[in-house]
Amino acid sequence: MNFHWPISAGEFFELLRPAALIVAVLLSTWVLASARRRRLHLLVAFAWALGTLLLPFVALPLYLIARSSAKRRERAMKELQQAEAPVSVARFRFIVPVVYGVLLLSSIGIYLYRDRNSIDAHLARAEQAKVLHQGEKAIREYRAALALEDNSHTHKLLGIELADAGQWSEALVELRAAERGGEPDDSLPFRIGQALEAHSQRSEAVIEYKKFLNGHACTQPLPDERCEIARKIVSDMPSQSR
Repeated sequence: MNFHWPISAGEFFELLRPAALIVAVLLSTWVLASARRRRLHLLVAFAWALGTLLLPFVALPLYLIARSSAKRRERAMKELQQAEAPVSVARFRFIVPVVYGVLLLSSIGIYLYRDRNSIDAHLARAEQAKVLHQGEKAIREYRAALALEDNSHTHKLLGIELADAGQWSEALVELRAAERGGEPDDSLPFRIGQALEAHSQRSEAVIEYKKFLNGHACTQPLPDERCEIARKIVSDMPSQSR
């Protein structure tokens, strides 16, 4: 019996990353609160907290070791510290970690939101969807990326996905947009020719196929394998269009 994960490895790590960041923030906040409770200097406490945030697997064990070694001295001084500490100072020690944690969690939330909705994130998810043969998802992600930035290369990638899905009208629009944007892909005329041919626009398709045949893809020493396909279509097309 074959077991299939409901999500891909890439999607799993996308979910794991926010969880790891949140855990790091909580640990860092706990270290700050613990350090302030031990009456460490504010800068020292922040140094431990930031170290735990950035390098939790290094700073946290070191802090726990330092905290454990200082416990005896803290027990001996505990009653004296509580008697001398004003209520306002104790409250300040409590407020600082809370404010620190809230600010960090808010910043990470904003960062994750912006990162997830960035152009690069949409393109990365589109590529991942292509690998998993999730064409509709790839199309959605390319369109989301184009909504943020009009890019000729993204138009081409979207056009290819639409063509693979048999949506030739929309594919032609996107491929033409890539052409107008100056997309340097030599295979673009061939793809446009395919879209035109799917719409029975044979004369326009021939023009695109000829453009492809005259391009670098077909004039280089090792021509693209699609050149022979385009050459055959061009040679057959006139007799079909009479």
